Amino acid sequence: MASAVIRTANLRLHSLAAATHYGAAQNILVCLNNQQSSNDCIISLCKQNYLREAVRAFNLLVTKTSFQVQLGTYVHLISACSSLKSLEDGQKIHRHMLSAHRQLDMIVHNHLLNMYGKCGSPNDARKTFDGMNERNLVSWTSMIAGYSQNGEDRNAIRLYNQMRESGIMPDQFTFGSVIKACSGLQDVFLGRQIQAQVIKSSYGSHPIPQNALVTMYTKCDQVSSAHAIFTCIANKDLVSWGSIIAALSQLGCELESLEHFKIMIDEGLHQPNEFIFGSAFSACSTLLQPEYGRQLHGLSVKHGLKGNSFVGCSLCDMYAKSGFLDSAEVAFYQIKKPDLVSWNAVIAGFAYGGYGDEALSFFSQMRHRGLVPDEITIRSLLCAFSCPSTLRQGFQVHAYTITAGFDMDIPVRNTLLTMYSKSSNMDDAFQIFDEVRSTADMVTWNALLTACLQHKLIAEVFKFFRLMLDSLIKPDYITFASVFVACADTASIEVGFQVHSYIIKFGLGADVSVINGLIDLYAKCGSLTNARYLFDNMESPDVVSWSSLIIGHAQFGFGQEALKLFEKMKASGITPNHVTFVGVLTACSHVGLIEEGLLLYRNMNAEYGLKPTKEHCSCVIDLLARAGCLHEAEEYIYKMAYEPDVVVWKTLLAACKTCGNLEIGKRAAENIMKLDPSNSTAHVLLSHIYASKGKWEDVARVRRSMKKTGVLKVPGQSWIEIQNKTHIFNADGTLHPEGEDIYKLLRELWSQALDDDNDPLQMHGC
Repeated sequence: MASAVIRTANLRLHSLAAATHYGAAQNILVCLNNQQSSNDCIISLCKQNYLREAVRAFNLLVTKTSFQVQLGTYVHLISACSSLKSLEDGQKIHRHMLSAHRQLDMIVHNHLLNMYGKCGSPNDARKTFDGMNERNLVSWTSMIAGYSQNGEDRNAIRLYNQMRESGIMPDQFTFGSVIKACSGLQDVFLGRQIQAQVIKSSYGSHPIPQNALVTMYTKCDQVSSAHAIFTCIANKDLVSWGSIIAALSQLGCELESLEHFKIMIDEGLHQPNEFIFGSAFSACSTLLQPEYGRQLHGLSVKHGLKGNSFVGCSLCDMYAKSGFLDSAEVAFYQIKKPDLVSWNAVIAGFAYGGYGDEALSFFSQMRHRGLVPDEITIRSLLCAFSCPSTLRQGFQVHAYTITAGFDMDIPVRNTLLTMYSKSSNMDDAFQIFDEVRSTADMVTWNALLTACLQHKLIAEVFKFFRLMLDSLIKPDYITFASVFVACADTASIEVGFQVHSYIIKFGLGADVSVINGLIDLYAKCGSLTNARYLFDNMESPDVVSWSSLIIGHAQFGFGQEALKLFEKMKASGITPNHVTFVGVLTACSHVGLIEEGLLLYRNMNAEYGLKPTKEHCSCVIDLLARAGCLHEAEEYIYKMAYEPDVVVWKTLLAACKTCGNLEIGKRAAENIMKLDPSNSTAHVLLSHIYASKGKWEDVARVRRSMKKTGVLKVPGQSWIEIQNKTHIFNADGTLHPEGEDIYKLLRELWSQALDDDNDPLQMHGC
């Protein structure tokens, strides 16, 4: 009889569920005339994935009848709440169990732990966990997973250690959750320890911990380790492929990402989902390969993903970054039901691509359709107006943020600060900071330091860095990166020493990116001994470490040592990059190794597949010009793949001044003046060349031209650091506040030298 009732209820369910879900639940109840059939019907609803209907039926039964729920029904209902991520219903069902004075067994408790974790309430999960009389591996794993799923990674690690201390050994699911916690902490050292435990266990080849390790190494920027783990997975599943394709796409190995995508397709064992296609589209957008992206677009349609929200957003981003705005719009409008996430994606795609008007248009359409923007919408939109020409639109969006109540949101304030600084409006940037200073986070301080650095406000960088330390905000590697550049720009080695001590104090002494920054700082300040000491004590120097040391030696005249370092770098298995070649080409230039430098330049592409940039071309011009090969340098400029800029012509002009070549110097100066009529360097150097040839009329003509066109000679500056204070001197002697006293002392010293029958000019061979 009961089975007939269930069949009748199910028939009614199929006919009515699509119409009115709550009505369906009520109609089903008509067919239920006893406790067993009620429990069976709810279980049947859950098994057929009518989860909301099952929960509604439960709510109706417990309020309208004296319904007694069986433990098995509770388990199905809790699982339904987990899938629905409905914390409110889950808590209600839990309370009902407790009020019914039911003795809950470990299985029910484990389901509750899982439900609370997935519904975002690790606190409720922990209360349940602590109240359990008996726990098994599933209990511990569910609680660890609940912590890691909700960003409480340290609690997950702590509980994992407690589990092992209690004598319970982890399985593949436990390992997967605890490795996810390491990912959240970006703790690669701890991750390697867990990896060692995985290898020692019987789950070393299981895809769940292996896939988690790939993701962990990806988040820690360890692409080679991520790829090594992937290679060792014997039975790669869809998650394995998705993890490595995403890893390579995110960590700058876009071509390798697309190659792995192709291998997966060619194998034919797995059908790519929307997330894998998203990673592939991202790789195409970074490589600016829209044609390959179009092929993938067609493939995604063949796999039935046309109209998919995630795919549509990824496509829109790819096309917008590549400048194909029409295709980006088409991709967006193909999304069946664009939600706020979809609108945010299309606005961000156009905003970050520099298409502010289009981003504003989508923003207006979104609001017209009744969607309310969130802070991500606002921040994306603000990024579209980060240059002086778009500042007016930036003001308008700023006004909207105030009207809509986003003006006190810290991330929005941080974006506003960045927008104003990039728009060369530092007054408003400082005002934004003053308004938010009491609640400023690390991102705020970093944005301010970066802004000051971009506008060459070096003193302000040091000032705000000290204020940041006073506010008890712990700096990170981004903070120190700005301070490193400020120290290097002023050659302030003493401040560099102080910053180094702060790095040790804040526990960042083992961070590779921070150590690389310190090596670069010491090298640029001429302290090659300190740079080399740091380098020699690194566990695994990377290409950045080697390149910084090579460039430091090259810039300070140790060209031969720079080239020796380059050979050692290659011997250690590190592949040089574009920056490395800037260093070795500079080294060759400074020691006059023309043939060796030209050979290295050719080998960049032939041996390492590195296309020379404009900076490398400038190095070649400098190499030829320093050696006096001015005709060859000029010929190279006209033949190079890039349009020569002012820097290139200045390099040639400076060499012409040194060699006294008036003919080529005139042409170089003329090209500079065409590109930058107000450039004083071209006028001054050309004037010096005329003077060296005794052509005083031409010197006067150049000077008159400068006066007529309003070109002013920019006085040179020099810095000297005395007792931890940096003093700046202008070539005209007007900048230093104590200049009068300094020159008075110099005159006294000069007079004293003359009185002692010592001519200072003759003493120095002048």
